[in-house]
Amino acid sequence: MLETLRKAIKIKEIRKRLYYTFFMMVVVRLGCQIAIPFLNGDIFNQIFKPQSATGATKDVLNFFNMFTGGSMEKMSIFALNITPYITSSIIMQLLTIAIPKLDEIQKDGEEGRKKIAEITRYLTVGLAIIESTAMLIGFNNSGYLIPDGFKAIPAWGVIVLGVLAMTAGSAVLMWIGEQITEKGIGNGISIVLTINIIQGMPATIGNLYTQYWSPYIKAVQSGKKTTAFNESIGFVLLATAIITAVIILLVSLVVILQGATRKIGVQMSQKVQGRRQVGGQQSSIPLRVNTAGVIPVIFASSLMQFPVVIATFLSGGKTPEWSNYLTQSSWLKAPWHYSIGFIVYLLLIIFFAYFYTSITFNPREVAKNLNDRGGFIPGIRSGKPTVEYLTHILNYIILIGAIGLCIVSIIPIAGGSISGVQLGFGGTSIIIIVGVILETLETLKSMVSEHNYSTVRGIF
Repeated sequence: MLETLRKAIKIKEIRKRLYYTFFMMVVVRLGCQIAIPFLNGDIFNQIFKPQSATGATKDVLNFFNMFTGGSMEKMSIFALNITPYITSSIIMQLLTIAIPKLDEIQKDGEEGRKKIAEITRYLTVGLAIIESTAMLIGFNNSGYLIPDGFKAIPAWGVIVLGVLAMTAGSAVLMWIGEQITEKGIGNGISIVLTINIIQGMPATIGNLYTQYWSPYIKAVQSGKKTTAFNESIGFVLLATAIITAVIILLVSLVVILQGATRKIGVQMSQKVQGRRQVGGQQSSIPLRVNTAGVIPVIFASSLMQFPVVIATFLSGGKTPEWSNYLTQSSWLKAPWHYSIGFIVYLLLIIFFAYFYTSITFNPREVAKNLNDRGGFIPGIRSGKPTVEYLTHILNYIILIGAIGLCIVSIIPIAGGSISGVQLGFGGTSIIIIVGVILETLETLKSMVSEHNYSTVRGIF
């Protein structure tokens, strides 16, 4: 990793892209600190404290704080963050299956992709308006919205101002993500999401310390003898060991999953050029086992939490009973019927793994390009048999990758349910952070290799 960064920094063009990406990340974090005017910030700080909620409500608040980098806690202009964009992307990709016209537009090359992206932007703004309106109306109904010093200001005025600020903030973040993709390094939306999750890690570690070490330290300092298990050194060390082991295991699994590839051998046909024979080389098509990357987990988590978020804010912070089916704190424990949501979550990960891969990787196009270049897969005829072979292999490795993502998602949930030790952040955070870092490094390696290749070609 350090060697890749060292080489990248030496190249002027890549260095500019790195600086641009870093600058945009600073802008994102600065925007997360700008509070919306006339909102009761102290109340929101109290609402989002770890000890102020339990169950489904706590899961919703943790989810929103994780994805927004603490912006929701501060009620900043970036309070919605990129969650409307993620949701609109899911909706648009599902609509391309349901609506033939959209499917035609998407397949219309670069122009079609630009049109789909434009529709996604408009849908993002619409969702941001709906989410922010529901959120602010719910807070207003609970008396959380306007501080005492501004009671003379009409509530509708504060709601309109808040909706405008939060919608504009979400649109700006969407634009920043697209600009990072175009002018920076890596997938901009994933990088914005990752920097927000990383920002919350120190607070999460602090919460874990407060939850597990503080009771023991207080008991020791007070000198009292206690029989409470959660105040014993044995419990503290056990909890620390479990959390450390789970984190190491998750990171290792994600690294293995992201790096695993299936190589399909390719033979290039020999051609006669003048008096020489060219071609005939052996090559390969590398297919990543986790072809969809972190997208299935992000989409599944967002889709599971979206209805709970809307219901929570509309009810002024009180989650309905059905939300337990969609929240991780209720899974794999009594009452067991809530674990139906856990099964749905795993099925969504598998579905989005297949769905996203079907959009980004087309076996028919790969087979056509291979045939145009005079290449073929040994033992497989060109044309339809090659397409069927690639589709069969792709479906097989997608399933393996999806199961790998499910295992990484299961470990913290199952571990917390069995041991009673809660991480404070789940496999979703680990998958996103490690996955995006690895993908960004791969992008850097490709850019460095491409620059070196272009330099060599320029010499000769």
